[in-house]
Amino acid sequence: MAADGQIAPPNVYDAEPIPEAARAEIDRLLASGDLFRYTAPEGAPVALLETEFAALLGSRYALAVSSCSAALFLSLKALDLPRGARVLTPAFTFAAVPSAIVHADCTPVLVEVGANYRVDMADFAAKLPGAGAVLISHMRGHTSDMDAIMALCDAASVPVVEDAAHSLGTVWNGRNIGTIGKIGCFSFQSYKMINAGEGGILVTDDPELAARCVIMSGAYEHNWKKHHGLQNSYMLWQNKLPLYNMRMQNLSAAVIRPQLPELARRVAQGRFNHDHVAARLNACPWLQVPDALPGEDRAPDSIQFNLLGFDTDAQARAFQAEAKLRGISVQVFGLSEDNARAFWNWQFLGDQPDLPQTRAMLMRACDVRLPTRLTEAELDFIADGLVAAAMAVRG
Repeated sequence: MAADGQIAPPNVYDAEPIPEAARAEIDRLLASGDLFRYTAPEGAPVALLETEFAALLGSRYALAVSSCSAALFLSLKALDLPRGARVLTPAFTFAAVPSAIVHADCTPVLVEVGANYRVDMADFAAKLPGAGAVLISHMRGHTSDMDAIMALCDAASVPVVEDAAHSLGTVWNGRNIGTIGKIGCFSFQSYKMINAGEGGILVTDDPELAARCVIMSGAYEHNWKKHHGLQNSYMLWQNKLPLYNMRMQNLSAAVIRPQLPELARRVAQGRFNHDHVAARLNACPWLQVPDALPGEDRAPDSIQFNLLGFDTDAQARAFQAEAKLRGISVQVFGLSEDNARAFWNWQFLGDQPDLPQTRAMLMRACDVRLPTRLTEAELDFIADGLVAAAMAVRG
C-alpha cells in the first residue's frame, strides 16, 4: 500500500517463500556436513524427496537432479537415440530445451505453434515421420493436445519426453502432466511453483529408463544401491554408460520437501489469479487470453495474452511503455531484445527454416508474472493497468 492509501505497483519478481520447516533441516545438514546425496547409507534428503515426489505424481520412479535442463538431457540420453536423431519440439519454448537436444547429440526440429501457444498439430504430423523422439514443451504451462500427440507418436513408435518445467500441478484429462510420456521433467528454479533456486527432477514408470538415468546422473561405483527397486537393472548398466554428474545435493532437497504439501494450495491460488485477471483482459477488445483446451486444468503462475489490432511493432512497444507508466512490466516475447524464448535468437542451431505462424504469435504475445501471493487488489491493479495501457494506444 502506498503512503496515500493507493495500491502500490505489486512486486511480481520475488519467488515463493521458503517455509520455516526447511530451516531446521538446513541447520542440521550444515552441522553434519552431509551435503552429498550419497553420504548417508539411506534416508538422505534427496532420496526422501524422490520417494515423496513420485508418490505425489503417481509415478513409479523419480530422480532428482541439478536442473530441469539436466533432466531433459538425461531423458534423451536414456532413450539411446542415435547421434543426429531428429527430436521434435515446439518452437515456442525456452532456449534450454533445444539446448538439451543439442547437448544430447541430437538435432532439434522446431514445430509451429499457434496463437493459442499450443503445437500446430498439422505441422507436428507433417514433421513426425523419421523422428527419433518428441520433446513436448508445455511452455508457460500451456498444454498442447496430448491425446492427439500421443496417438500419433504411439502409432509411429516415437517416444515422448515431457518438458513440464512450467506445469507442476497441471492435469490433462485426469492425468498429471509429466506422467503421460515416457519421462516427465520438472523444474525447481526460483520462478516455478516450488522454489529451490535451482534444481530439477524427472519421473518415469519405465524401470530401464530410470536405471539408465540414475547411472548417468552420477551414481558411480555402487552408489546406485541407494536407489531402491532396480538392482538388476543397475547391475546391467554399471560401467557401460558415461557419468554426467548432474546430481542434486541435500540442501536443495531440504528446501524443496517442505514445499510439496504447499503445492495444491499454490496451484489453486495460481489458477484463481490467472482466471481473475484473464476475465478482465478478455473484456477489452484489444487483449485476448487464449482459453484452456478441453480437459486441461492449468497450474499457472503467470499470464500470457495477445495484442489484438496492434498492427505495427511501434504500437506494441507503445503498449509496453504505457503499461510501464502504470507500474506494470510487460514482456512482448518477440520484441524483447535477445529474448531466450524467441526461436530466431537460437543462433547455436544454425540456419533454420522460418516459422511464420510462431513468429507472428511471438511478436504480439505478452507475458506478465502473477505470483500466487498476490492479493485480489493487486491483481485488479495489474488488470486495470493493462487494460488502460491498451486503451491509451488503441482506444
